[in-house]
Order: sequence, then C-alpha cells, then structure tokens
Amino acid sequence: MIVKRGIEVGHIFKLGTKYSESMDCRFQDAEGEEQPMIMGCYGLGVGRTLAAAVEQNHDDNGIIWPLSLAPYEVALVVLNADKPEVVEAAEYLYTKLHEAGIDVLFDDRPERPGVKFNDMDLIGFPVRVVLGKRGLEAGEVELSLRRDGEKRATPISEMVPAVQALLDGLRST
Repeated sequence: MIVKRGIEVGHIFKLGTKYSESMDCRFQDAEGEEQPMIMGCYGLGVGRTLAAAVEQNHDDNGIIWPLSLAPYEVALVVLNADKPEVVEAAEYLYTKLHEAGIDVLFDDRPERPGVKFNDMDLIGFPVRVVLGKRGLEAGEVELSLRRDGEKRATPISEMVPAVQALLDGLRST
C-alpha cells in the first residue's frame, strides 16, 4: 500500500431505495417484476474546489491564484495616489488594459506601498502592474508575476502587450 495525501473535492453517495420507494420510482427487472430503483447522487463542492486550489497554490505571503480561478487577472497598483498626474496616468493604463479585454482590479487606495503590496500578495492576483511617481517620471511601470515576484521594468507604451505576454505564458502552463 502506498499512502499519499489527497483532497476531496467531490463525493458520491449511494442512497439505496429510500427515495425511489417514497416516490414510487420503479423499473421492470428481467423477470418482469417491478423493483424500486437503487439511487445515488454525486456532487462537486465549489468551496472545496477553491480550498484545494489554495492548498496547492500558495506561499508564506498568501494565495497564488491559477489564472483560471483568479478573481482578477491583473492588479493595477497606484503608488502616490495623492498625486493627480500619477492617478491620471494610472486611469489611462486601466482603460488600456480594460480595452484589451484584460480583467483588472484598480487599487488606488490611499495606503502605504507596503500595505498595498502585502494585500496584493495575500489575495494572489496573477499579474501586478505598479505605477508611482518615480515610474511615471521614468516612463515605465513595474510588472511582476505573483508566482515568481520578479520585477520587470517596462515602458508605459509597451505595458499592454507585455501584460498580455505574461498572461499568455500563464495560460500555457
């Protein structure tokens, strides 16, 4: 015998004849006699499926959602949300991502960067786009995948195709 860990996401129950007898649900056997049907049921637990995905896709900082289950594909994090020029540029990026058919969460909360980054890691959006005052002055955003955390400085003009390439890479794995 080999012992392995498993995750139950579905179940099957044999109900017997309890319900078929009460509903007078019968069939004719090979001898022509009526018999109550033997019933069963099965189901998948949505909550169990999500819990299994989290159990298989996390690290010490939080969830790492598979792209197919993520609440949003991309989190657009705005630093220096008190600077109108940064917010205006971030709104432009949000519009461009949205127009490209990318499902994006726009985080323009007036929180410190560390709070925002910790929240994004905890929630586990697959791709993060960060724009702040320094990035805007340099004409670039910072892209990263939740799975590897590697920061990729990307020109603002190339942000949408770069995000699409990251998402395509996640879809192919």
